[in-house]
Amino acid sequence: MSGLKKPSRTSSSPSRSLAWRRKILVCEQTCFFCQQSAEKYLKARLEESGLRFPKTHDLEQLIHLLIPVEPLWSALMPAARHLTAFAVRFRYPGCDATMKDVKLALRHAKTIRAEARLTFGL
Repeated sequence: MSGLKKPSRTSSSPSRSLAWRRKILVCEQTCFFCQQSAEKYLKARLEESGLRFPKTHDLEQLIHLLIPVEPLWSALMPAARHLTAFAVRFRYPGCDATMKDVKLALRHAKTIRAEARLTFGL
């Protein structure tokens, strides 16, 4: 993880442990915001289409609702499946994001963003 090593449980350096935790928090927040970005684009497309949708963070469910107006968006299912987990995954102890998670989340969020922006003519 870009220069930071996970501190051992017996680490005598509180600052090292704090630096590690901050790095994890940044990764977790980045993954969460990627999910949120994708969710907002999907909900915006639903709203623009006049389709009703439930209060949910499940991106797959939102894409299923969009299939009648955007049939090709079914190709976004793998990205949606991966991002959906980031809505709540890191709220619980023992689940830490990695740089690999961040890179994949960014790639998936950019894919959904690009498709939505094409549809909106942006």
